[in-house]
Amino acid sequence: MSRGSDPAAGTARPALAAIDFDGTLLRTDGTISDRTVATIRRISDAGIRVMVVTGRPPRWLGPIADLLGNRGTAIAANGALVVDLETSEIVHSTHLDIATARTVIERLRAVFPTASFGVERPDGFAHERDYPRGIRRSERMPQVAYADTLDDLLVAPPVKILARVSDVDIDTAAARAVDVLDGWASVYFSGADLLEVAAADVSKAATLARVAAEWGIDADAVMAFGDMPNDIPMLEWAGHAVAVANAHPTVHAVADTVTASNDDDGVAQVLERFL
Repeated sequence: MSRGSDPAAGTARPALAAIDFDGTLLRTDGTISDRTVATIRRISDAGIRVMVVTGRPPRWLGPIADLLGNRGTAIAANGALVVDLETSEIVHSTHLDIATARTVIERLRAVFPTASFGVERPDGFAHERDYPRGIRRSERMPQVAYADTLDDLLVAPPVKILARVSDVDIDTAAARAVDVLDGWASVYFSGADLLEVAAADVSKAATLARVAAEWGIDADAVMAFGDMPNDIPMLEWAGHAVAVANAHPTVHAVADTVTASNDDDGVAQVLERFL
């Protein structure tokens, strides 16, 4: 693992840069620096494809669409969705069937009795009334609904189940969730109290690999950037894996190189050398 002043030194020019958003491109204050915006656009203009690969749902993709000039596609919901950034159309979707989703929620609630749940759907979001920070609408995806019962929550197959778990640290919660779900679904976390559950075969890596293959790009020609455990499958798949300095320790452990933090334009520092 390289931690020098030029973390990409000696690395071949990638055909595709696959970049996580929150905590990787996005700074702690919720902004993207002018330097990073300029670098991403120059890299794209120079012929290197840029794919933002995020846990965000479609209704939160506005800043990503702006960053990429409303061009191309983004992988959203930890790989469950591929979204056209120009039209907001969902071009690929993988969901949990309702029966599986019900089993997931019932098993998680048995382990985390105080947890509150929400579900992402391709066309919106539904959540229990005690789900914190649940109401967030946007022009891209305005549909947000309360769910008073499990049946209300699961009126349509979800692409992602969200569980707010506040009474145990998130690493422990994720380990318990993996154990209790026993292969029924994929478990990720990208925040201090939020478990994210998708269909068993869904990951950022699986969807990125499929999209890259459609573009004729091999894994060896992909440089991936990330900060949290939900990025690990993508980082392990890519030919070159870069962790930002603020990344979770498990992400540092799988990275080929470590760049500066999201607040210090770590992604831009790596990509600028290919211009």
